[in-house]
Amino acid sequence: MNRTELIIATAIVLFIAFLMGWFAHWLMHRFVHVGQGEMNDLDTMAQQLHEAEEQRDQAIAYYQQRESELTNQANQTEAELRAAMDGLREARQEAEELRAYIEQSNAS
Repeated sequence: MNRTELIIATAIVLFIAFLMGWFAHWLMHRFVHVGQGEMNDLDTMAQQLHEAEEQRDQAIAYYQQRESELTNQANQTEAELRAAMDGLREARQEAEELRAYIEQSNAS
C-alpha cells in the first residue's frame, strides 16, 4: 500500500465515520424532538402543578393556624376545668364545715 492509497483509505474511513455520526445525530433529534402540542401540554401541567402547590401551602397554613387555635382552646378549657374543680372542692369543704357546725350546734 503506497502513500496515496493510505490517504484515500483514511479519507473514506473518516467520511464514513462522519456520515454515521450525522445519521446518529439525525436519529436522536428525530426521536427526542418535542412538538408544539407537547410543549403546550407541558406548560399546562406546570401551571397546574404550581397551582396545586399553592393550594397545598394554603391548606398547610390553614391547618397549622387551626391547630394552634384548637390547642389554645383546649388549654383554656383545661384551665377552666381546674378552676371549677378547685371551686367545687372548696364548696364541698365549706359544706362539710357547715354540717359539722350545725351538728355541733344541735348537739349543744
